Amino acid sequence: MSKERRVDPQIQVGLLVDPAGFPLELLMFEGNKAETTAIILVLEAFQERHGITDLVVVADAGMLSANNLNVIEDAGFTFIVGSRLTKAPYDFQEYFDAKGNRFTNGEVLESTRLMGTGKNAWELRVVYQRSAKRLARDNRNINLMERKALAVAEGKSLLKKMRFLKVTGAEKELNEKIIERARMLAGLKGYVTNLPIEAVPATKVISAYHDLWQVKASFRMTKSDLRARPIFHREVDSLDAHLTVVFAALAIGRHLQKLTGLPLKRLITDLKAVRSAKVLINGQVVTFVAQITEGVGEVLSRLRGGY
Repeated sequence: MSKERRVDPQIQVGLLVDPAGFPLELLMFEGNKAETTAIILVLEAFQERHGITDLVVVADAGMLSANNLNVIEDAGFTFIVGSRLTKAPYDFQEYFDAKGNRFTNGEVLESTRLMGTGKNAWELRVVYQRSAKRLARDNRNINLMERKALAVAEGKSLLKKMRFLKVTGAEKELNEKIIERARMLAGLKGYVTNLPIEAVPATKVISAYHDLWQVKASFRMTKSDLRARPIFHREVDSLDAHLTVVFAALAIGRHLQKLTGLPLKRLITDLKAVRSAKVLINGQVVTFVAQITEGVGEVLSRLRGGY
């Protein structure tokens, strides 16, 4: 459904990009098509078109469920996916008992996790990394959630569902066990992958996932700078044409960014002012030459050098 809670008909767009955010494949689906099916179709279309056999799918934690990962793995793809910390395995307990929650900045831990349930369960590799910056942010958020839960427990705020609040009948209190576990895991970020450890070390897994910000940047550019939505079309051919134009514009924009090192919005703003004109005045053509500043001149020089 639309995040704006509109009742307009919805479509689903599958955009595949490389680690630098350059668009590789764009497919359009009906709004009620299952996300798993759409992902596989996008991947297989690109794979077949270019004859690629080795492809690693990178996605955030909210995009792919255990079932989706199973489908992607069965289709022959490898993947790196963000892992929610609430699912961090309890086999870290031995580590915590020995060292507490003290980690060095950038420290990496390896573990495994069973995905799925029952006979369909299978084991995947999980990589965790501790970050001092993330630790500070997580502790701020934990303190904030603890204060809010305490206010509810003391009757100072209205009752509502909270992670750190334990409700038993009419009694409300802080869930100390959940709070303690949250503090133990603060600063950690997890990554689930089916890539073997002997072929791809943890540092490469983490590095590949961090490139995901380029993917998100391409989606933001598509939605805002290139105005992919809202779409004022109804026919399939018109929808396809609209998205094809957006896809081409995204590819050109990403190419220009690579050549100049500038954000697309800045590039458009700077170049929009570079205009020349010929005006007919009293039967005579007067030429107004474009005013090119030193900075714009450097940008144009880079663009000429890229072609």
